[in-house]
Amino acid sequence: MSARNVAILLFDEVEVLDFCGPFEVFSVVDAYNPVRPFNVYTVAEKTPIAARNGLSINPTYLLDDPSCPPPDLIVVPGGRGTRQAMHNERLLAWMRAKAQSAQLTLSVCTGALLLARIGLLDGLAATTHHSALEELRAVAPQTAILPDQRVVDNGSVIVSAGISAGIDMALHVVARLHGEAIARQTAAYMEYDWRV
Repeated sequence: MSARNVAILLFDEVEVLDFCGPFEVFSVVDAYNPVRPFNVYTVAEKTPIAARNGLSINPTYLLDDPSCPPPDLIVVPGGRGTRQAMHNERLLAWMRAKAQSAQLTLSVCTGALLLARIGLLDGLAATTHHSALEELRAVAPQTAILPDQRVVDNGSVIVSAGISAGIDMALHVVARLHGEAIARQTAAYMEYDWRV
């Protein structure tokens, strides 16, 4: 079985752990096996990206790069930058197009605002960072907001609460695709206290 492509979307003022947590999880699944189940890469509109607190990142691919592999999984992180990204039609168009063919679309924290903006949360349930729940309610009036849930699995759309919850969501996805034993092995490799 070929590796699933995991595209992690980046934008200015993205929250660092929102994208680095899932990046780490998907990168180290079955860490001692030379055959990797995921091909993880970052995608952005420009380079470099100025993440929260001044971290400079060089994305693997740009949005219009024809050599960018088609994603099987899309990870949309959050952070203060989501408020500008919500009005970036180029970024939103990329998300819309790629989500149509992706197996799973995932959001961490206020990345849910971007999913809501393109209609992906309509009729579904969602959560986000506790400080942005009212914002999400306003952007996603047709979505059931579940403030007490760390991970909300709607099938092809999975969202998590804030920041570190993205690690739990990524491990949840690993468990769904490769079994709970592999997910627990991944958490143990990371020395992460994962509670299902």
